[in-house]
Amino acid sequence: MDLKLYVWRQKSATDKGKLEQYDANGISPDMSFLEMLDDVNEHLIKNGKEPIVFDHDCREGICGMCSQVINGIPHGPEDEITVCQLHMRRFKDGDSIFIEPWRSRAFPVLKDLMVDRGALDRIMQAYGYTSAHTGGVPDGNAIPIPKVDADASMDAAACIGCGACVAACPNASAMLFTAAKVSHLGLLPQGKVEAARRVKAMIAQHDKEGFGNCTNHYECEAACPKGISASFIARMNRELIKAVAKGE
Repeated sequence: MDLKLYVWRQKSATDKGKLEQYDANGISPDMSFLEMLDDVNEHLIKNGKEPIVFDHDCREGICGMCSQVINGIPHGPEDEITVCQLHMRRFKDGDSIFIEPWRSRAFPVLKDLMVDRGALDRIMQAYGYTSAHTGGVPDGNAIPIPKVDADASMDAAACIGCGACVAACPNASAMLFTAAKVSHLGLLPQGKVEAARRVKAMIAQHDKEGFGNCTNHYECEAACPKGISASFIARMNRELIKAVAKGE
């Protein structure tokens, strides 16, 4: 396949940046999207040009580092996959593809398609943990947990923290990420003890980082590569209201 790429190039967070056109010729439909970019970069390097900078790590759909907005959709046109799982057979010969970074004030561009997602780490550092003592691991059945709670906790824990929810949201809100992290701990007995302090601290950090508010567009749920439900946002809001009302 021969494709036209329009790639966002930006030297730093302070640079204006712009879309630049590149030809991707002889692309196999069996290539992944990142392999296609690797091929384009090889040609750029051979011609003495600076390669396109983009994030990646596992290339197995686990880490979410391969964060790109492709034709206006975070992680591309397929449902519940990351960019590294997107294959070129999804496109047609002669297609034009627009590739941009996550767009959010809280995600400053480091270079080209790579952004700083440290804001999500700081939300986790605010209280995305339990203050459990280390030591011997108790038996798996020592604390009875209702299956519905265990299943919901596992669903929330599937969040890989890629930031697609932020990129998709018209308000650049990270509420889906925060709600998933609040819920996967708060649904389990070990996390209930600090649930009130956790939700207040993590939402406060979310707002401090400059993320927007949730206004129920549900774009976050649609773009999430792991299918995290927006119902976790409603659950987090209920938990926050309860914590504030009780003054905990």
